[in-house]
Amino acid sequence: MNITIDDINLAYDDVGTGPVLMLIHGFPLNRQMWQPQLTPIAEAGFRVIAPDLRGFGASDAPAGGYSMDLFADDIVGLLDALDIEKAVVGGMSMGGYVLLNLMERYPDRVRAACFIATRANADDEAGRARRSAMAAEAERLGANPVIKIFAELLFATETAERNPELIALVTSWMRNAAPKGLAGGLLAMRDRKDYVEDLKSFQLPSLVLAGAEDRAAPLEVAKVLIDGLPGCKSRIIDKAGHMLNMEQPEIFNKTLIDFLNSVPE
Repeated sequence: MNITIDDINLAYDDVGTGPVLMLIHGFPLNRQMWQPQLTPIAEAGFRVIAPDLRGFGASDAPAGGYSMDLFADDIVGLLDALDIEKAVVGGMSMGGYVLLNLMERYPDRVRAACFIATRANADDEAGRARRSAMAAEAERLGANPVIKIFAELLFATETAERNPELIALVTSWMRNAAPKGLAGGLLAMRDRKDYVEDLKSFQLPSLVLAGAEDRAAPLEVAKVLIDGLPGCKSRIIDKAGHMLNMEQPEIFNKTLIDFLNSVPE
């Protein structure tokens, strides 16, 4: 489905009925990463909405103006357009940064938070410099420099051996990403806020899901979220890397559905 919000065309999936779960994809991916989740979670009695962020998937990729504020504003615009007051929000990697922004700026729209393969800390100076350089390369050369780095980071070692089709599929999504969206996403991540000190003030029900072999968001950054969020539930999933929802979908879905069922109305 498609909808226009603030002159940007956003593509999204909308499956099932019941309490709403909004799933926000990571970089440099799109909403197709949630295919293993849509039907099982809808069948468990929830309405699952998965948008392509601006610059990614089938959504528009404007020339500039990317930021976590803007990604979060787009999510709230989508909730408004669909007449949804509150949603449980799950954010993977970059989507987790959007979720933190929503919790700070739109706390009344988030019923509960699910942090997936993500972190609360901002980039250090070296990390910021790497993002700037990669954004310039993506603008100039398209997806190839990004694929080279991210294809290495996304999967557990065993996934690479056992499921090469999955890696080929995810790589094809990266290859199709718009250069302007890739550059914009990198700059938005570079400039994001550090939320480590704010975690204790977020009083919503929360869940942290992490892959035991995640190289992009290793367990020590998951631990910062788990320790910082009051009353947080968590699950470390074995034989999973950064794409844990696609690498171990059964365990991932069961854990997420159990959490959704535990969230008070």
